[in-house]
This record gives sequence, C-alpha cells and structure tokens, in this order.
Amino acid sequence: MGLETVAALIAKNGLAILAPIAVLEGPIVTVIAAWLASRGLLDVWSVSIVVILADMVGDMGFYALGRWGLHRLPLRWRYRMGLSRARLAQVAGHFQKNGSRTLVIGKLTHSAGAAVLVAAGLAKMPMFRFFWVNLLATIPKSLFFVALGYAFGAAYSKIDDWIARISLLLLGVLVMAGIVWLLKRTTRK
Repeated sequence: MGLETVAALIAKNGLAILAPIAVLEGPIVTVIAAWLASRGLLDVWSVSIVVILADMVGDMGFYALGRWGLHRLPLRWRYRMGLSRARLAQVAGHFQKNGSRTLVIGKLTHSAGAAVLVAAGLAKMPMFRFFWVNLLATIPKSLFFVALGYAFGAAYSKIDDWIARISLLLLGVLVMAGIVWLLKRTTRK
C-alpha cells in the first residue's frame, strides 16, 4: 500500500484506521496522521495517544512472540536460528543486567527494534519491567514523529526516505559496534 493510499485512508476513516495501520508501521504513519492533524482533519492529541498505544500493542506482540512463540518451534529449527540453550541463557543474562538499556537502544534505532523486542521475550524479561521501559522509550519517540509530521508532514515521502536511510545507518553502526565488541572479546581470550 502506497503512502498516498495510507494518507487517504486515514483522512477518510480517522483514528479507527490509524490504530491498526500504526501497529504495523508506526513512524511514517505517525508523520502522516500528524500532518492530517495540522490540516484540521484529526485531533493532534488523539493522534498522539493512538500512535503510542498502537506502538505498545505491536511491541507487546513481538515480546509475546519471543516469550511464548519461538519455544514452540522444533528444537532443530531453533538451533538453525542460533537459539541454542547456551545462547538463550546468554541472552537472558544480558537482559537481566542490561535489558532496560538494550530495549531503549532498540526502540530508538528503529531498525533493531523488532529483534530486540523478540529477544526481550526470549530472555523472559519481566513483563512489568518490559512494559514500563518500553513505554518510557515509546512516548518521546512517538511524540518526535508527531511533531515532525505536524511541522513538515507535507513532505512525508521524503521523510519516509530519511527514516529508512537513518534506520539503515543506525543498523550499520550497531553491526559495526557488535563486530568490534566481538573482536575485542575474542582477542582477550
């Protein structure tokens, strides 16, 4: 579905269609909805609340997939995905020590978000802690995209391109940091 179609659907159906679309694709949909609010077609505060709630629903879905879904896969599939018992124990230990920080970084980089959310579920991060840390990271991120859309939403196609480019750049930075970390870790041994 193209961005023009999304904008037309939200303009026609309002918050009722915004919520499910925002669960699937948050940032650019938030920008478009906020732009429509700047044109008087939606209420900006309602848009803000709906996109925050939609983002949380989507994130809880990824968490649930990690916590309850991936364990249902056959053992050999899990091993092929790199989810050995030792790896899962490692992830659980990481989330016990650094789960909040990892969750915030995953949310803010956007490109690593889904993997981090699933990993939090796999690590069995306490749901209450996951919810509150995730909410505290979601609110400023969502409000940033609301403000961006309200001010510059008419350029939503260009904004979508920039979101994709910045997400790829941040993913590259994370991958490079991971490689450096692994190299340092293996040279210490």
